[in-house]
Amino acid sequence: MRSMLRALRWLPVLGLAALVSACGYNDIQKLDEQTKSGWSEVLNQYQRRADLVPNLVETVKGYAAQEKEVLEGVTEARAKATQIKVDAGDEASLKQFQQAQGQLSGALSRLMVTVERYPDLKSNQNFMALQTQLEGTENRITVARNRYIQTVQDYNVEVRQFPVNLTAMMFGYNVKPNFSVENEATISKPPAVSFGSQPAQKPTG
Repeated sequence: MRSMLRALRWLPVLGLAALVSACGYNDIQKLDEQTKSGWSEVLNQYQRRADLVPNLVETVKGYAAQEKEVLEGVTEARAKATQIKVDAGDEASLKQFQQAQGQLSGALSRLMVTVERYPDLKSNQNFMALQTQLEGTENRITVARNRYIQTVQDYNVEVRQFPVNLTAMMFGYNVKPNFSVENEATISKPPAVSFGSQPAQKPTG
């Protein structure tokens, strides 16, 4: 008799667990955690790139100090990108973060074009090592962004569909903003940071 009473006491708990599972609450939790993990990886990779910039700038400066405007552009873009306090859940904040990172990408691309004019710099071992690290980091940024975009899409689909959307509204799980990409194909193509192997032209005469 006592065992039966104990079993009956558990029935409401089991019923609630079944209801929670059926209404998608557990799936929302899982997908929400995946978006948080994905965002952390995005931030880690962008920070990794930012950490490479000072050494890169100093190395280039040693061979091309006269390229002051380009070097300052990279330094300023890095400062702006690292100073932004981004909230991935706020669309305006995410857009500002994305713009700042895009500006740093553009500044780095201009720096790499400049480097083409300095063969000695291109063959410097320290610069070559930084180049390799930067190229690898750009690839990891692309992968991390792609994964985050997909996890946010999965989450948003889940919280929009019925009847899960009712559960999402009840517990305050809203649709999340995502990275905006004008051309989806470009997200799989990281900025080019490798250099050509053309030999320096010999002076004539």
